[in-house]
Amino acid sequence: MAETGEVDIKRDRLVITASSLGTIFEWYDFFVYGILGALIGKLFFPSDNPTAATLASLAVFGAGFGVRPLGAILFGYFGDRIGRKYTFLVTITLMGGATAAIGFLPTFATAGVWAAGLLLMLRCLQGLALGGEYGGAAIYVAEHAPKRKRGQYTSWIQASVGGGFLLAVVVVLATRSSMSTEEFEAWGWRVPFLISILLLAISLYIRLKLAESPVFKAMKEAGTTSKNPFVDSLRYPGNVKRILVAMFGVAAGLTVIYYTSQFYTLYFLTGTARVPETDALLYMAVGALIAVPLYVVFGWVSDTVGRKRILLTGYALSMLLTFPLFYLMADAANPALAQATKASPVTLVTPDCEFNVFAAKHEAVCARALNFLSKRGISYAKQAGPAVTLKVGSAQVTGFDDKAYVAALEAAGYPDKSDPEARNPLLIILAVAALVSLSAMTYGQVAAILVEMFPAKIRYTSMSIPYHIGTGYFGGFLPLISQYIVVKTGGAFNGLWYGVGVTAMAFMVSAIWLEENSDKELD
Repeated sequence: MAETGEVDIKRDRLVITASSLGTIFEWYDFFVYGILGALIGKLFFPSDNPTAATLASLAVFGAGFGVRPLGAILFGYFGDRIGRKYTFLVTITLMGGATAAIGFLPTFATAGVWAAGLLLMLRCLQGLALGGEYGGAAIYVAEHAPKRKRGQYTSWIQASVGGGFLLAVVVVLATRSSMSTEEFEAWGWRVPFLISILLLAISLYIRLKLAESPVFKAMKEAGTTSKNPFVDSLRYPGNVKRILVAMFGVAAGLTVIYYTSQFYTLYFLTGTARVPETDALLYMAVGALIAVPLYVVFGWVSDTVGRKRILLTGYALSMLLTFPLFYLMADAANPALAQATKASPVTLVTPDCEFNVFAAKHEAVCARALNFLSKRGISYAKQAGPAVTLKVGSAQVTGFDDKAYVAALEAAGYPDKSDPEARNPLLIILAVAALVSLSAMTYGQVAAILVEMFPAKIRYTSMSIPYHIGTGYFGGFLPLISQYIVVKTGGAFNGLWYGVGVTAMAFMVSAIWLEENSDKELD
């Protein structure tokens, strides 16, 4: 067993490779939907209001995260009762099958509301599978690792999450570039989902070569496995406290940092900075590729200096640097927009207004004006007044007229799109790399942190439940909540406060209650 000091290099490489590739493929499946969220909104939630369609798509994206805790309970039970290996074979099969099925779905144009319903069902199956996958892969690797290398070994699982995102970006970009925009929106969007069939076959082939983890085999032979892992997780002395610390102090914080560096960045570049999606994905892929090795670096360093110290440092830096990095990104991506925002700020004067961002169509003048500004990604202030009036610098437009609004904004220097000649790709990539680096600092050693927190007989269940509640609810709904904040407040950067607030909570919980367990035995 690894914990007794025996090291089998060939076996360990296979364990890390199989678990990491499976994680890459599984997160690829999950990220493809997030990257194509705006298009999926248009295909499955047709509406005269593109903002509502996008938010509906993000709500379905969040629903996949919402069922992850159920997957953690279900597959945690089997993982602690039957074994680590066979459980994550089932989870990756379910994930790959559900993802491929999305590629066969009819759209709203051919199946009406049934299309959206089927999409929601498949997203929930994806979430259910993911609820069991991460815990299984992390525990399987950790229970093979020598004590002084647990952070290093398990950090490959964390890096694989970034690898899944990179693979999804590459596949989407390659598919887009191989056909026209019309072809991609008609049928090409299905290709990234259907590729999951191939990835599933590769992953199953490799994982079938694995043996059960040494810790679980020892428990099985000794007859000490849990008969009801879920109940035992709640009854085990001190375990409820550990679950709460893992949920609010570890999973919630690191997840909002990670999703801010990925999905929020994508929506910010394409929505607020008006960068074409293909260019935005390319910048993000290069930035992520630069920083992904840091996941392994921080996991390795945590074996020496401790997990908690690095986690808290990452939280603190994230709270300090998130806003400056996004301001830097905005200036680099669309300098004309940044200059116009400073020189000619926008104010919308409006009486009390019932503005439902999910409405299919807006009838009221004030709601139409708010919807216009939301779609353009323009920061604006609100001011109470008797009649709807758009103020752009010294210019004013009374009522709502989209052409007059566009003319006023263009006259004040507000561009409709980011100018590629004025754009600074290097600064955008560096900002993305910095955001991913913050994620690496908080995420790189997290598998080791969570595995070390819980006793072996209930480890799969105990770490999976808080991890997937924390990531599923705090992180999974980040795109929806942050974009909703932007739409409701008018501030293009205001959505960042959600992530910063959750990180602050996680910092306090971890600083007070998280224990350092890097020297702990896992047997």
